[in-house]
Amino acid sequence: MKAVASHRMKVFWPLYVMAIPGIVFLIIFKYIPLAGSVIAFQDYSVFKGFLDSPWVGFKNFETLFHYPDFMRVFSNTLVLGFLRIVIVFPIPILLALMINEIRKSALKKGVQTALYVPHFLSWVIVSGIVFDLFSVSGLFNIVMGWFHHEPTLVMQESSYFRVVYVLTSIWKDAGWGTVVYMAAISSIDPQLYESAMIDGASRFKQIRHVTFPLLLPTVLVLLLLEIGNFLDLGFDQVFNLQTPMTYSVGDILDTYVFRTGIQQGQYSFATAVGLFQSLIGFILVFTFNKLSKKVSDGGLW
Repeated sequence: MKAVASHRMKVFWPLYVMAIPGIVFLIIFKYIPLAGSVIAFQDYSVFKGFLDSPWVGFKNFETLFHYPDFMRVFSNTLVLGFLRIVIVFPIPILLALMINEIRKSALKKGVQTALYVPHFLSWVIVSGIVFDLFSVSGLFNIVMGWFHHEPTLVMQESSYFRVVYVLTSIWKDAGWGTVVYMAAISSIDPQLYESAMIDGASRFKQIRHVTFPLLLPTVLVLLLLEIGNFLDLGFDQVFNLQTPMTYSVGDILDTYVFRTGIQQGQYSFATAVGLFQSLIGFILVFTFNKLSKKVSDGGLW
């Protein structure tokens, strides 16, 4: 085994060198910070540090669970996470399948580029566009005025927040999500499509019986990764889109921690919430990984 590993390293050493920056990034920004999770069980002080800060056990977790609005914040997080999995996640798959059916190469590249360009805009810019679009004098109310509807302050109405969250998520990230699926589709053997055509399969049947089944393992892996981030909805998006009037449906764990933890210097409490989110994510990934192995013999491990 050692001889085989040594031979592979000699043959594929350029690939190992290319992997070094990614490995260093993971170690510095993912693994080393794990040691900081200990402050979730301390009354952490920046002046005393890790070693001298007093231990408080599960006090920070008790504070979280006994918070009067915890159930509201937690339920908002669950609802938005569910909407992201059920509605937002499948969109890139559908887009990738549709883009793959475009026969002209230049048009296909143009459409894909136009779809994933919004990914590179920050949520500050996107939220500014959204607030302008739905303002009293914005395009939305102008169009509604043509149908004799009174102007609506969409961004101040709690009933519209989740709709706006889903639509902005799709517009900004759905195109970027097609990159992985298009790469997986391009690796499918063309002979499979030729065999299907000989058997008289239409384009839709080719998608149903060739493309999608071979794309399914990639879909399952990305779904498991998405489930792992079920409670991590993205602070930037929610924080920039919400207003005090939409806290009832838009206040999630991340924004709550920012207001009550970070801004008030309660670093131990903020870490406890982050640890709670990570634990839930681990349980979900472990559970769905077991289910995916039973369904399709696939999974992350």
